[in-house]
Amino acid sequence: MKRKSTRAPATGDLFWAGREKDPPSAAPLAARMRPRELSEFVGQPHLVGPGKLLTRALEADRLTSVILYGPPGCGKSAFGHLAAAKTQAHVERINAVAAGVEDLRRAIEAAKLRLSQGRRTVLFIDEIHRFNKAQQDVLMPEVEDGTVILIGATTHNPFFSLVSPLLSRSLVAEFKPLSKEDLKTLLKRAASDAERGLGKMKLKLADEALDFFAEISDGDARRAINGLELAALSTPPAKDGTVVITRAVAEEAVQKKAVVYDRDEDAHYDTISAFIKSMRGTDPDAAIYWLAKMLYAGEDPRFIARRLMICAAEDVGNADPQALVVATAAQQAVEFVGLPECRIPLAQATIYVACAPKSNAAYMALVKAAADVEKGTTLEVPTHLKDANYPGAKRLGHGEGYQYAHNFPGGHVQQDYLPKKRRYYEPTTQGFEQQIKERLDKLRQ
Repeated sequence: MKRKSTRAPATGDLFWAGREKDPPSAAPLAARMRPRELSEFVGQPHLVGPGKLLTRALEADRLTSVILYGPPGCGKSAFGHLAAAKTQAHVERINAVAAGVEDLRRAIEAAKLRLSQGRRTVLFIDEIHRFNKAQQDVLMPEVEDGTVILIGATTHNPFFSLVSPLLSRSLVAEFKPLSKEDLKTLLKRAASDAERGLGKMKLKLADEALDFFAEISDGDARRAINGLELAALSTPPAKDGTVVITRAVAEEAVQKKAVVYDRDEDAHYDTISAFIKSMRGTDPDAAIYWLAKMLYAGEDPRFIARRLMICAAEDVGNADPQALVVATAAQQAVEFVGLPECRIPLAQATIYVACAPKSNAAYMALVKAAADVEKGTTLEVPTHLKDANYPGAKRLGHGEGYQYAHNFPGGHVQQDYLPKKRRYYEPTTQGFEQQIKERLDKLRQ
């Protein structure tokens, strides 16, 4: 006898019990507060708003296949729900974590049947980057011919994680982390909404707690609202029944102590300054502490990676050219991997740059040359160095007398490369720059 499969279906309606219903009261607060119409959507003003691309497409019911790309909690799934509510098409949802090719084929065949009956299908695929190339290829024909309207949500850069043919047939909409003000708007709405939120409670949310939730959530609305819900439900009410959420209560709810750090004010600049100066001073322990503090406080890891690259070039320079390579690799890892794992390459690069021999000779050479350009007479390019690869150049004498360095022993020939002698680069004896110094001293003699 054939055994009945107990596997839960990977597809289903995008909404909880039906398109017209809200999530049940037992659902998490973040799910209950999901926007029901575009006017309730917060954030992504470059994509969603009056006259913006996605809004126009939804209002005209002309949504084409789109990949929603951005960090967690920035509104990708919320927009998918709005798209489902707006469109006249049937909506199927697949989570790529649990689904396979069989689920995709089943959804596609059902979409073909609906299309033959005059109804389109929106296929919402969450975590679409989880699909391998073969699974993504299954979608290609039906996305191309319009059998399904694909809405894919991913936290990974789609230009790395999705196949090129699928990208070329879809609009890629990059969602940004929500701003602090966006998060505060959502938190206030969740605290005051009596129908879906916490409005029936006698809730008093201190401004300091509101700021803390918005700051600590790093642009993630789900994280902010879940923190608020836990604080409200776990805090004993006062005698008059009021639940007071202070900053201390907020910290306890998210199990994360606040640190003195503001991305827009002194603490931000003071901490990054200490980070750079610790690496410059070859103190890896101090540098890794300031890195840990910034990451804990929610600093943008891309900002840290940029400062690492600058420090590697300015303070290490040619004493260890590999430092810039390591720092650049860390920056690429930050873009590709994201938090929390990108902390690891950032730590590796921080330690490497801090421990490397130091020289700012390359940077100082630029400073001196720039000063000459700014205050001195602009030097003309010597005639023998001018471009001779166009008609008429030889008639002007351009390139005449130029000596090709590779035609000489050691790939070096003495000739003037500036009309006046200048000395900008003075290599030190630190690390690899010692070898550069020895070679230049020999050639300059």
